[in-house]
Amino acid sequence: MDKVSNEDKLQSIKSFQSSIRKSEKALVQMNEKDSNITLLIKRLKALQIGLDVLEKVWDLSPYKHTREDLAVARITLAGLLPSIENIYAKAKAGSPQKTLLERRIKSLKLAVQAIEDITG
Repeated sequence: MDKVSNEDKLQSIKSFQSSIRKSEKALVQMNEKDSNITLLIKRLKALQIGLDVLEKVWDLSPYKHTREDLAVARITLAGLLPSIENIYAKAKAGSPQKTLLERRIKSLKLAVQAIEDITG
């Protein structure tokens, strides 16, 4: 993976942590409503793996995921990009939402790249 600045690393980690927290809250709310949570669980697991992989690559932290888990996470994370990029394109320039989405896109791309680098 190309050189990533410390600021981009920190922002990417925070972005993943934020996405995970939001997904966990949504999971609780959807469980209370007896909604179908299968897709949300899949995305949450992919976000957790993405965070683990970035931390492993940047901080040499251990992670315990199978190649299959990594492959599914890569596909899932890459699948989130088009909808986030679409929302980003519609966001008002200079808005906090646009900044948040920009960071989320960058962090997802970095995680996908890190997973590809690990799995070959």
